[in-house]
Amino acid sequence: MVVFTKMTTSMGRAAARSVGQIRTMARKPIVGGNWKCNPVTSATLPELVSNFDGCAEYLDKCDVYVCPSNLHVAIVKDMFKPGISVAPQNCNFGGCGAYTGEMAVDQIKDMGMTTVLIGHSERRGEFGLPTPAESNELMATKLQYILDNGLQCIFCIGEPLPVREQGIDAVLAECVSQLEDIVPILKSLEDKSRVVIAYEPVWAIGTGVTASPEQAQETHKAIRDWIATAVDQKTADEIRIQYGGSANAKNAPELSACPDIDGFLVGGASLKPEIADIVAAIAK
Repeated sequence: MVVFTKMTTSMGRAAARSVGQIRTMARKPIVGGNWKCNPVTSATLPELVSNFDGCAEYLDKCDVYVCPSNLHVAIVKDMFKPGISVAPQNCNFGGCGAYTGEMAVDQIKDMGMTTVLIGHSERRGEFGLPTPAESNELMATKLQYILDNGLQCIFCIGEPLPVREQGIDAVLAECVSQLEDIVPILKSLEDKSRVVIAYEPVWAIGTGVTASPEQAQETHKAIRDWIATAVDQKTADEIRIQYGGSANAKNAPELSACPDIDGFLVGGASLKPEIADIVAAIAK
């Protein structure tokens, strides 16, 4: 049986601080807030933006971005404290033109934004609706398009519960299947910080169930080790891997102590004031 919620204290406080310092020296932590299709009313946007005010003091130690809903991006993009990035939750792969319902990176750049999130599990077939899942090939095409236009990409991957229950080898195989198509892109990318991998166990997204620090670290390390073999050691050392899946202020400190966790992609908690506590946990 897979244990999902157990948190351990096997690392002492001094060891945790040491791990955090080592990670920070090599890879600057990064925390993102994914608002998904929220809020209902635009009148509440200023309050949601203000939740991020407390993050500003940590920007020298941690990058912070926010993914508002597509309708709200233009409204809020200039409302955050300087240094907090706004990132659309998706983009197309062909630029402007006859692409009804899509957003082009050209438009995103014109609005002064520098980051785009793609590949979230809810776009890879987890809507629970009879809509086509976005394929791994499509994700690679989008990533190349984003990078060619000078932007940074948050690239989401993750596994469903039946895969997790089969153990770490099955989890890694699932994650690798979502990464294989971007290996040539990562090999040719000079600045590895321009791609951030957001590992999100699908079974933990929005459920309140979180991977234990051991599970999260084991998976992040497995992904990083695979990157070292499939791409190169430089990429493995420099690329940032976020954890997403019911990350919150309570579990962020222990997860932050894991050496291969470089930050968080936060869902529900990013709509609350505790987002500043999550950033503080990994920035300290």
